[in-house]
Amino acid sequence: MSVEQELLDRKYMKAAVKQAQKAESIGEVPIGCVIVREGKVIARGYNRRMTDKNTLAHAEITAIRKACRKAGDWRLEDCTLYVTLEPCPMCAGAIVQARIPRVVFAARNPKAGCAGSVLDLLHVGGFNHQVECTEGVLGEECAEMMSAFFRRLRAAHK
Repeated sequence: MSVEQELLDRKYMKAAVKQAQKAESIGEVPIGCVIVREGKVIARGYNRRMTDKNTLAHAEITAIRKACRKAGDWRLEDCTLYVTLEPCPMCAGAIVQARIPRVVFAARNPKAGCAGSVLDLLHVGGFNHQVECTEGVLGEECAEMMSAFFRRLRAAHK
């Protein structure tokens, strides 16, 4: 990967981190996502499951919905999705269905990750679409944000 691409990945992951911080500010698990097309962020999302009382209110699903509206199509074949945590099964499925060609994620999700941790739904040969993945961009920062959130949550419930 080129140095230029690495710098762009960091830039857009920082935008995803800002979305994660919005989630955290309302008491949600800090997960954020942005979708980029032609060098511009076209959609943003952050985790709102508790707030919306909706299991579908994941950062990626929100961002994909907004990106489809912006693109005027369900196919996002010229986009890159940046997310602070490895996608879950639902989000990985939505990424494949939307034909997103590239996903960049920060931290692994050992309990529900479907880009290689638990399953690898983004690279199933039988599907009609596979996704290029880059992992670890701002990984330590995002993993620490998650850990700190759950430490505070456990401390509050003692």
